[in-house]
Amino acid sequence: MLHFPDFELKDKENCLILGESGCGKTTLLHLLAGLRTPSQGEVLFDGKSLSPLSTSERDQFRGKNIGIIFQSSAFISSLSVLENLMMPLMLSGQIQDENKAKELLSIVHLDHKILKPINQLSIGEQQRVSIIRSIIHGPKWVLADEPTSALDNKNAESVIELLTSITQTNNASLIVVTHDHRWNQAIPYTIKL
Repeated sequence: MLHFPDFELKDKENCLILGESGCGKTTLLHLLAGLRTPSQGEVLFDGKSLSPLSTSERDQFRGKNIGIIFQSSAFISSLSVLENLMMPLMLSGQIQDENKAKELLSIVHLDHKILKPINQLSIGEQQRVSIIRSIIHGPKWVLADEPTSALDNKNAESVIELLTSITQTNNASLIVVTHDHRWNQAIPYTIKL
């Protein structure tokens, strides 16, 4: 059984959760996202517990309030960049705003690839699209699972800068779970597992 420390995150505050491989970081991220329910304790979001919600209610809640950047991008390879970006909006019943997608893609210098099949993008380009996908629906929380662990220092620095600035611009809290200490400077609020 895994035990996690109690912690609180204020609106628009960022948090770094550090720990070695296998310590439960991804499990904690899944609990925070409502993908799993805790056997003890609870996850409160704006004072509301996620545990009593049904699976479909948690899905709807997540679709409106939480953006997730998984370790692997989890794109639908047969769809274009735009179609992959519209998917979370469609699933959460929000307006599918193609102009917003193009505007956000321009921030990461990929607006010219909006109609390209996602599988024709490089790994780095797909990573930037996954960041945009995590914020396109205006979530309050963005949860990132090891977003830089496979990157060299230069690319890791770019992703750290992009994630912290884009979540700040979009008034979201960023929670990063990682064993990558290069995040320490960018997010001083750290929880060690």
